[in-house]
Amino acid sequence: MPEHPAYPVGLRLAGRRVVVIGGGQVAQRRLPALIATGADILLVSPSATPSVEAMADTGELRWEQRPYAEGDLSDAWYVLIASSDTEANTRASAEAERNRTWCVRSDDADAATAWTPATGRSEGVTVAVLTGRDPRRSAGVRDAIVEGLRDGTLAAPRHRTRTPGVALVGGGPGDPELITVRGRRLLAEADVVIADRLGPRDLLDELPPHVEVIDAAKIPYGRYMAQEAINNALIEHAKAGKAVVRLKGGDPFVFGRGMEEAQALAEAGISCTVVPGISSSISVPGAAGIPVTHRGVAHEFTVVSGHVAPDDPRSLVDWPALARLRGTLVLLMAVDKIGAIARTLVDHGKSPATPVALIQEGTTATQRRVDATLETAAEAVREQDVRPPAVIVIGDVVAVGPGSPAAEAGRG
Repeated sequence: MPEHPAYPVGLRLAGRRVVVIGGGQVAQRRLPALIATGADILLVSPSATPSVEAMADTGELRWEQRPYAEGDLSDAWYVLIASSDTEANTRASAEAERNRTWCVRSDDADAATAWTPATGRSEGVTVAVLTGRDPRRSAGVRDAIVEGLRDGTLAAPRHRTRTPGVALVGGGPGDPELITVRGRRLLAEADVVIADRLGPRDLLDELPPHVEVIDAAKIPYGRYMAQEAINNALIEHAKAGKAVVRLKGGDPFVFGRGMEEAQALAEAGISCTVVPGISSSISVPGAAGIPVTHRGVAHEFTVVSGHVAPDDPRSLVDWPALARLRGTLVLLMAVDKIGAIARTLVDHGKSPATPVALIQEGTTATQRRVDATLETAAEAVREQDVRPPAVIVIGDVVAVGPGSPAAEAGRG
């Protein structure tokens, strides 16, 4: 046959008869996609892999445990031939040709009337790639496209089906590569982005020129955009038919006031999608070489907001109880209160020699770690000029990781 390109087409197989010959590894890989189409699948094979057998046991397909026989392809819309019996494959292929049924052969692509493309899916989009007789290249192209759709680097905004609304997106601890795949995709599809100072700012440079970026930075002791104003901006832009992303640092619901925004949107009748983010409470210590839990050292960790001092009447934290815990204590927004917090913990029984690590600008290019103890933490903040944003870790895990003073001394 002359070399002509295959004609790409999407088969709608829901409720239609599909026959699969062979129950081995090829069928095991291809069957899930066929099942997902809603096809009426008949498997003809003397044996099957455990995974394929499980599909039959759960009713996802019908299995006739025997070799192929003439007439098995009657009324079939699509046939997948994937058995190890070459002679049976040839006879089944001939029957499909006579019946004018599209047929894929795993053992002889040249004898088939259809080829299976390298296929991937992302948020309702199906990507199917054919490169003739180079399946590895097909898979490579497919993977590149699907990855681009998932992480937002390949912009493909919705038009017909996009619904105006707000997505509360957790941007992670600061490194732009630590935002979730879904968060990055929604960011790429946004019309308006309302961004916090602690969000992954580098991602804003990748947005198209038409995207409106609103600075909602809450800079300590400086300019800030009141929460009510943020809520109103979210509502206003969503009601104008825009796709709005509220880009926050860390996770929206970990000291991020995300629920306040979700409640305001619900009261205004606006749909809201919450995209969790990687919290700095675990990711920043990890980036600095500190595990918040470690076998034989800490069986629990507690995350606490330190934005108000222990003796402040607004504080909701039971500091005496925290002082009695043997696990790890992670403090957020506590740089200027670390002196008062350390004194309170010591006053209620914590050893002054308890290790402390202060990690500034965690996961970013300017990350730095300052080690101290509860007794010296406040002095270390002053002498080393530690500034927010910083995560403070208190507990024996500080001395476990490769970046600890003990580990560094051991290497020397």
